[in-house]
Amino acid sequence: MATFEGTFTQDPSLLRFAIVIGRFNDLVTGKLLSGCQDCLKRHGINIDPNGTQVDYAWVPGSFEVPLVARQLALSGRYNAIICLGAVIRGQTPHFDYVCAEVTKGIAAVSFQTGVPVILGILTTDTMQQALERAGIKSNLGWNYALNALEMASLMGQIQQQFPLSTYAEHNITALPVSSNNNQVNLESFSELSDEPQ
Repeated sequence: MATFEGTFTQDPSLLRFAIVIGRFNDLVTGKLLSGCQDCLKRHGINIDPNGTQVDYAWVPGSFEVPLVARQLALSGRYNAIICLGAVIRGQTPHFDYVCAEVTKGIAAVSFQTGVPVILGILTTDTMQQALERAGIKSNLGWNYALNALEMASLMGQIQQQFPLSTYAEHNITALPVSSNNNQVNLESFSELSDEPQ
């Protein structure tokens, strides 16, 4: 039997990430993004948006994050996707609906595509609580990036141990495998299929 555990010792130049950021509450999400970039950079990832390792997608708010994350995951280009946003409780039940749907949506992207999608959506009662989690006390953006690095490594190990042909031999349906060799024009998502590849 084997033990699978993500490591941080693999060649970072082989990894590709996408970060989906909600603009709403950008005072918070901008800080989460900075923490995320700092972690990736310190682990050898080139965070330059004009580089080849990290792509950034800005969306209006947290509710729109899962849709864009799914389109990016379907491209097969990324080892992991990090979703950043902030939903702060208001005077109405809107908070509860948004939080529930965003969480379910992000989880569904991982299940449908086989690509690790990191839930980096803060859900807090106040702006102060959100700011504390985005840098005043600690920056959870760092943790989200660290989770992405670990999951990219872990999934790579599992896919190496159990290639798709292994599943076919046993008549098991496996999740799609992220493939960095599958280059997709990110400006033309209309060419992507609606079904997982």
